[in-house]
Amino acid sequence: MDAASGAPLLTQPERLERRLKEIPAEPGCYLMRDGDDRILYVGKSKALRSRVRSYFRSRHDLSPRIRLMTRQVCEIEFIVTDSEAEALVLESNLIKNHQPHFNVLLKDDKKYPYLCITWSEAYPRIFITRRRRFRSPLDRFYGPYVDVGLLRRTLFLVKRVFPLRQRPRPMYPDRTCLNYSIGRCPGVCQEKISSEDYHRTLRKVAMVFQGRSDELQQLLQEQMERYAERMDYESAARVRDQLQGLDQLTADQKMSLPDSSVSRDVLALAFDERLAAVQLFQMRAGKLVGRLGYTADASGLEPGLILQRVIEEHYSQVDSVEVPPELLVQHALPQQKLMEDWLSEQRERRVQIHCPQRQQKADLIELVQRNAEFELLRAKQGQEKQSLATEDLAQLLELPTPPRRIEGYDISHIQGSDAVASQVVFIDGLPAKQHYRKYKIRSSSIRAGHSDDFMAMAEIMRRRFRRWARAKAEGVDVGALRHKGGSALQTDGLNDWPDVVMIDGGKGQLSAVMEALRELDLHEDLNVCSLAKQREEVFLPGESQPLESEPDQLGVVLLRRLRDEAHRFAVSFHRQQRGERMKRSRLSDIPGVGPKRVKDLLAHFHSIDAIQLASVETLSKAPGVGPALARDIHDFFHPSDDGTDADARAALEEQPQELSA
Repeated sequence: MDAASGAPLLTQPERLERRLKEIPAEPGCYLMRDGDDRILYVGKSKALRSRVRSYFRSRHDLSPRIRLMTRQVCEIEFIVTDSEAEALVLESNLIKNHQPHFNVLLKDDKKYPYLCITWSEAYPRIFITRRRRFRSPLDRFYGPYVDVGLLRRTLFLVKRVFPLRQRPRPMYPDRTCLNYSIGRCPGVCQEKISSEDYHRTLRKVAMVFQGRSDELQQLLQEQMERYAERMDYESAARVRDQLQGLDQLTADQKMSLPDSSVSRDVLALAFDERLAAVQLFQMRAGKLVGRLGYTADASGLEPGLILQRVIEEHYSQVDSVEVPPELLVQHALPQQKLMEDWLSEQRERRVQIHCPQRQQKADLIELVQRNAEFELLRAKQGQEKQSLATEDLAQLLELPTPPRRIEGYDISHIQGSDAVASQVVFIDGLPAKQHYRKYKIRSSSIRAGHSDDFMAMAEIMRRRFRRWARAKAEGVDVGALRHKGGSALQTDGLNDWPDVVMIDGGKGQLSAVMEALRELDLHEDLNVCSLAKQREEVFLPGESQPLESEPDQLGVVLLRRLRDEAHRFAVSFHRQQRGERMKRSRLSDIPGVGPKRVKDLLAHFHSIDAIQLASVETLSKAPGVGPALARDIHDFFHPSDDGTDADARAALEEQPQELSA
């Protein structure tokens, strides 16, 4: 950026025209940035110069939302690609990474679950999750599924039909469990099945969640006949049982519709001025085999654009066999031809997108739309409940407006050891986990055997708000945020001002926090309260008595949810820190046992307890452990009675009860 780039381009016509001439007339993506270098919008085009120029020509043809965006654009970047299809993929990745405010963003409120298969592992796991986080590009997520109960029943039946890994970790270090004996598991923990054979079984399971149950049934039927021809009747009977279980599974999850045998996906939505609910029905051979759901912010957006964003999001994550030859959409897409070309490239066969207006296909659209309307109603009811809770909290705390960003803090430790703190954030009454933070307590006076929750909470407040204290010292009017909200001010990256700060504890913790905020000169700018556990009482600074409230009123319930989440997050972090310390103190302190050998020992014995109970002979059989080292490890856990190993005995016996502030 040049020196004048901090001002919007619309206020600098010469610079705007010069920048537009620099953009090539080739396919690619463009990024609109504001004065703070944040990405406002990401778009694609087969002719970048013409597309970007259209934003600044006739502003009357633009929607109010886009007009608002162009008034903030201070810089335009572009990335050239070889084709418009490549630009589409790049745009999708950029939107996921940067979450621009003016793009159509599908909401991830953990409402709809996914089914995950960890293909990156030698023996993949299959489980239901609401957190779509890729640990490896090989892992696959199927969904999001609207009917959670049906998904759980399907997975339960699948695990009964096919022998699959049942547990994330082995139950026993040296033998199989009951699941192997009754045929529910192939003995993954003891590697009684090869990784290749297990992957082959799991690929059959994946076909169920890809909507290819009919194809799987035909495959199993042919396999059963081959076994029978070879007179391998035991294997044929096993496949027969799988076919019978698959019949039960498909009978539960499929609904026949008066339609042709063509496979297709049907998309429709229902929306109001703020929210859109999108439904995607997967039709295979005239039967409904899956129902997926998405929600999106609908403010000032065309329905076709929302549907197009769902298509980009969904089909960029699926295998090519899951792309049907036909898509039915409720509204015409802004770039329908591009979507057809991109999907055809994904499937490696022709894909058509239609917007039917009559007969059976229009009836399908109407069916999907009715389901979308029910989902929209349910989503709106949830939003209204959260809105009522924030309004009730505003009345309780005497705030001028309902709080949008609420932060909760808690401390967790065991008599001062491994002391940590948590910061959780609720936005509009819902958890915003991307803003959660963990803290390790640094104070030297808080240590094993000596705890001070007041000092720990004060330390966290100083660390959390010291940037704002510096900003206020430099002249930033942070007091104005009490009426405008934290998102109203974007100065030097300071965009996380909370409307309410809640402390887990009573008057003592609250007094310690206010003392720390006085040192920062922020005690009059922040809205702070505390929630005491015993009677669910709400305290305000300087008040000796709690506020008049009921434990079940909506505002207090919201604070309790925030408190419980802060407690859960703090305790989980504390346990993690304690576990790492226990591993270090009980194994790394043994002479001759370094980090690699600790890892090998835990991989071989699976737990510290197993190492402690092992004999010298058993220890010596572990990889990298000889007789002398095995004796040292055994002596560390089983010290002699003469007191020479008193430190080891103390480390072993120090198992205090878990406490949490």
